[in-house]
Amino acid sequence: MTRKIHKEGNLFVAAGFLIFAGCTALCFFYKTVLLYVLATITFVLLLFFTWFFRKPERKHITDENVIFSPADGRVVICEEVEEDEYLKERRLQISIFMSLWNVHANSFPVGGKIEYCKHHPGKHFIAWYPKASHENERTTTVVNTTKGKIVFRQIAGVIARRIVCYAEKMTEKEIVQNQKLGFIKFGSRVDIFIPLDAKVEVKVGQKVKSTQTVLARLS
Repeated sequence: MTRKIHKEGNLFVAAGFLIFAGCTALCFFYKTVLLYVLATITFVLLLFFTWFFRKPERKHITDENVIFSPADGRVVICEEVEEDEYLKERRLQISIFMSLWNVHANSFPVGGKIEYCKHHPGKHFIAWYPKASHENERTTTVVNTTKGKIVFRQIAGVIARRIVCYAEKMTEKEIVQNQKLGFIKFGSRVDIFIPLDAKVEVKVGQKVKSTQTVLARLS
């Protein structure tokens, strides 16, 4: 499996490299402890950015009868709730928490037409807190599929300060299952709201992979 840098990380990696290169060059002329420390710190940051914004290549799978995980991480919520932003009805909510160590690229869990996409400014509570779904900065997307409407929500966490959602410019357009959805920088969560009669295939505490793990099967 080869790994590349996600386009959302190009600026971070480029900036880290330039600062590291500058500090290293200065060390040849001014051999001070401070410059050596700065060079070491920027090198560590460069390694971190390169690793954090990694983009592993994975087999592309599509199946209109299942809902794939839109993110890498761990299932922290799996329960019946009221989806009160768009559908205004009872749904099963599956929430996936992404720590700093997970791949942070997100994908569309289903294919169909994007019916709704809205960004909400908000707070930055710890992403796995239940109230984060309603009070944190977030972007909600609704896709109309052959099996009905599926709602999913990207939620920023304590460290995350920017949600990138490509669906904002794709309303009324058809998308393919497991197509790139966006990126949440530095720790976050994704909620998916599915029909009550769907068969859930994961449980709380389980690790999942974007585009690969089946979260539920639609009736």
